[in-house]
Amino acid sequence: MVTVVPLSAQWEPERGDTMTLTLTVLLCLGLSVDSRTRVQTGTRPKPNIWAEPGFVIPWWTSVTIWCQGGLEAQEYRLHKEGKLETWDRQKPLEPGDKAKFFIRYMRVMHTGRYRCNYLSPTGWSELSEPLVLVMTGLQNKPQLSALPSHVVTPGRNVTLQCGSWLGFDRFVLMKEGENQPSWTMVSQRAPRGGTHALFPVGPVNTSLRWTFRCYGYYNTTSQIWSHPSDPLELLASCHKHQRSWIPVPVTFFLMLFLLLLFLLVRHQRQKKCCKSSASRPQVETKTLQKSSSSVAPVQDENKKAEVRESQPEEDIQMDSEAMASEEPQDVTHAQRNSLNLGQETSAPPSSQSTEAPAEPSECAALSMH
Repeated sequence: MVTVVPLSAQWEPERGDTMTLTLTVLLCLGLSVDSRTRVQTGTRPKPNIWAEPGFVIPWWTSVTIWCQGGLEAQEYRLHKEGKLETWDRQKPLEPGDKAKFFIRYMRVMHTGRYRCNYLSPTGWSELSEPLVLVMTGLQNKPQLSALPSHVVTPGRNVTLQCGSWLGFDRFVLMKEGENQPSWTMVSQRAPRGGTHALFPVGPVNTSLRWTFRCYGYYNTTSQIWSHPSDPLELLASCHKHQRSWIPVPVTFFLMLFLLLLFLLVRHQRQKKCCKSSASRPQVETKTLQKSSSSVAPVQDENKKAEVRESQPEEDIQMDSEAMASEEPQDVTHAQRNSLNLGQETSAPPSSQSTEAPAEPSECAALSMH
């Protein structure tokens, strides 16, 4: 018996073969689409982007944007957010892994977010991370201060206050040496007018330098900041155990100095007192000598006058005659007596000096007899 197979059944493949064929076709199409997409979008890693001297640029100063990719880069492009077309294009510099985009004068039109990419033999790379360029200098600087003080114990926190009378919406705190904002805070109404923001900073480390500046800006112009504040440097104070022993030597030396000064003054006073007490007896003796020397001649004259008054006139004449008839020995004796009398008047007073004036009268009485 002959079985007749329909013509349509002869050309119908099995169900398993149909599924295999379908999968094969889809796989081929997928590979072709994937390769085409890879060629269009590129498989190179995204480049790095940065600005020199930094992303915060004073008004009307120059800035350079750098884009660094691979050595096989053939072209670099700079894109600015909000612009449909490419901002700038540059050929790579030697050795070919980076390009620079130079802005001579920073203005408001240059503020914003930038990205870059590069073209390689396999296609365009991915876009870089965004770079924000900020311009400063169109508003007055705010004031930056530390609460309670800029001298901080290591390991402790401190609060920095940035404020302005202009009423900024936000304040930015920048730490020296960093290329990105350290903190951005929404402003608050200050008790004395204007606005301010409080930034908690810490813990403070003595091995690092903590110098800060702050800026203010308005919400409508977030890439236009004020002038920077004056720099504020946080100083790390000594530890507690160091503060306990540092003043001790200072106090000790101060007390020792005061003690030595007191002893020196006391010694000088004692020395002066000794000198004054030693000079007093000499002064007294001198005064006594002067008084006695002045009194002795007066007493001698008085005694001579008494002797003359007690003698009669005849005795006086006889005395004169006797004196005239005396030998030269007697004259010499009288002269010696007068000389001794003069010396005794100038000598210090004594018990013998008071009796000396009686000698001439005795000599006169002997001559009479």
